[in-house]
Amino acid sequence: MSDLSEFQHPRFARMYERISAEADQRGTGRHRERALAGLSGRVIEIGAGNGWNFRYYPSTVTEVVAVEPEDSLRARAEQAAATAPVPIRVIPGHAGALPSADAEFDAAVFSLVLCSVPDVDAALAEARRAVRPGGEVRLFEHVRSATPLIARFQDAITPLWYRIAGGCRLNRDTTAALHRAGFDVEVLERFAYAPTRFAPPHAHVLARARRP
Repeated sequence: MSDLSEFQHPRFARMYERISAEADQRGTGRHRERALAGLSGRVIEIGAGNGWNFRYYPSTVTEVVAVEPEDSLRARAEQAAATAPVPIRVIPGHAGALPSADAEFDAAVFSLVLCSVPDVDAALAEARRAVRPGGEVRLFEHVRSATPLIARFQDAITPLWYRIAGGCRLNRDTTAALHRAGFDVEVLERFAYAPTRFAPPHAHVLARARRP
């Protein structure tokens, strides 16, 4: 297993656990469900966090392998897996070096995680390796705004936000990274909402792409 010490953010993990329930009530749960709808077969979820996605997997999924590097979040995910509607196995690992054979999965899921991986291109390349030809990648991510003024504000506050929010970057152009990774993007929906009462609405994407 890779050294996961650089991914440990216990203070942020505790904060994230507290805000997850509120975020789900304010729309995040609905978007998680939409991101996972229609999946089937074996799925790898990359950066599963505290397992908040698990309740939304459809019954057509036969197994989820949930990869999470942060110890505190992974412990929460293991608890969530015990009551999930589909079989879920939570394992340590990180997006840049997935514990997966080539073409092992029918689909890969990224949910509110590509903002914080050290190298988004490497993470998407690993997802492409792990998914079989013709398989899917699903994304639900917050991203750089298409509005220049807001994007510049994101640029300005990202260095501070990165330090207090577990390595999160507010200004990543994840859509461009998805295209760079060589996936065929079939669905791409942009929208804005505020996941917590203290945050202004900010840009998100839901995407469905396929490995050629």
